[in-house]
Amino acid sequence: MRRMLLDSIKGHELLARDIISNSGIVIMSAGSVIKKEYARRLTELDIFYVYVEDELSKGIADEDNTEEKIKEQCQDIVKNIIDKYSYQGYGELENIQEVAEQIIGDMIQQPEVLFNISGVRRKSESTYSHSINVCALSVLLALRMKLPKVKVREIAVGSLLHDIGYNSMQFDFMNNNYNDFNKLEQKELMKHVIYGYSSVIKEDWLTLSAKDIILCHHEKLDGSGYPFHKKADKIKIGSKIVAVCDVFDSIVYGFLCPKMKVHHAIDYIVSQAGVKFDFDIVNCFIESVAAYPNGTVVITNTGEKGIVIRQNVKSPTRPVLHMISDVNGNKYTTWVEKDLNKELTIIIEDTIEL
Repeated sequence: MRRMLLDSIKGHELLARDIISNSGIVIMSAGSVIKKEYARRLTELDIFYVYVEDELSKGIADEDNTEEKIKEQCQDIVKNIIDKYSYQGYGELENIQEVAEQIIGDMIQQPEVLFNISGVRRKSESTYSHSINVCALSVLLALRMKLPKVKVREIAVGSLLHDIGYNSMQFDFMNNNYNDFNKLEQKELMKHVIYGYSSVIKEDWLTLSAKDIILCHHEKLDGSGYPFHKKADKIKIGSKIVAVCDVFDSIVYGFLCPKMKVHHAIDYIVSQAGVKFDFDIVNCFIESVAAYPNGTVVITNTGEKGIVIRQNVKSPTRPVLHMISDVNGNKYTTWVEKDLNKELTIIIEDTIEL
């Protein structure tokens, strides 16, 4: 099974997963053949990708897709809790702790997992999927940095709520990049950290560190962040971790910023180590995220094309490939698998969509 953009559908692919509408209705069932005219209609419904079974997807370890697994478990619960609290004036925000514990449990069960991120998200799920992704990755980093259990829980809860202030925005900001807004709108967007902190300040069950994440996850080591332009040691560890994970997920999905491929987003994070982001956190981050997620089609320095079928846990940039075509563009007629941890002269140059 692999993820496939609807723009790339040729009209004979077999669905590997049900396609479900925003209201929870099954539009197309797994096992159905998806035709080009269906793909166009699905795009109109704000669906941009599907999961298919084809020759390319044989051998892909789908169970390693951390992002999809956690999103399926938690997204509706998080949306329901935050929406009721933010918009309807009632609801127990404290229940978010149960989601946090579930995500921590998932990460603890797979201590060696590499975080696989798809890079494609439906508009209707963007804010909540973003918070869940940031939480899962933040928890993974906190556990690998061997932070105390209490601190891991604070980071989990704070990261799930880190963008709750966006619900107070009085204008539509979802479909634009930050630089597309005028100065007044940009200042308003930056206030989401203040709005978020103000909305939870009376929640006694929420620790000061968790509240600090909501308020300070946009602070940067060099003082270029907001709202207080804090520097280095003045920023708490939880906010430093969430800052890295928040920027990474935002870049990969194009949330209020230009979108990048996963490996380019990782390169950006690395370039800011010791400048905007904590050096030790960035080191942990690059050891924890798959630069080329399972199902990604890549082109190598030799001109060959392959699809990522498995990850090498200790080498996030050197996965195992099922080769699609050789240096001359000829398709392989037999199964050819290359482990980049063993094929040391092969380097992935870029990713492509097929």
